[in-house]
Amino acid sequence: MKIIMLGAPGAGKGTQAKKIAEKYQVPHISTGDIFRANIKNGTELGKKAKTFMDQGLLVPDELVVDLVVDRVAQDDCENGYVLDGFPRTIPQAESLDAALAKVGQKVDYAIDVDVPDENIVNRMSGRRACVGCGATYHIKYNPPKTEDVCDICGEKLILRDDDKPETVLKRLTVYHDQTQPLIDYYTKSGVLKQVDGTVDMEDVFQAIVKILGA
Repeated sequence: MKIIMLGAPGAGKGTQAKKIAEKYQVPHISTGDIFRANIKNGTELGKKAKTFMDQGLLVPDELVVDLVVDRVAQDDCENGYVLDGFPRTIPQAESLDAALAKVGQKVDYAIDVDVPDENIVNRMSGRRACVGCGATYHIKYNPPKTEDVCDICGEKLILRDDDKPETVLKRLTVYHDQTQPLIDYYTKSGVLKQVDGTVDMEDVFQAIVKILGA
């Protein structure tokens, strides 16, 4: 069961990816984790990626695809995996399909956690992070006991720059420009499934389980 998770930043796809991985006992693979593991282990691909990252440049598509293909070829991926944060663009999706086809495999499901922009802005601008221990809260869904004070260490809670409405809107614009075409791409290849990401987290997960048929 080879699954790709799609969804705007803040749609909750990472949370769902973890839950899928846990239930079906398959690895949850994020590109960030792959980069870190390869750099830490000093692999050839890791060294190449590091040269770009050290200059603050985006790692080129071919290298990202090589890293992902190398990861999904490992033994723990034999029964499938959940890809989170990849592919982000059509060229990446095409390269992944081509690489999988070479080993007689293909993507089984591309699951789009669909949440309107307005909901995402509200969701993310309600997040608060602790300056001390890094714990996260949400003023509506997971508020601290005392306003703007961390339950764990008593330090101040802040709204991170990343979560400010204007930043979120910028990130959503980038997402729609780059990743929205993937929804069309996977629709054409017949593997796209959409779930309503505005409902309770557990309900979103049950909708995904229903799609995966187990």
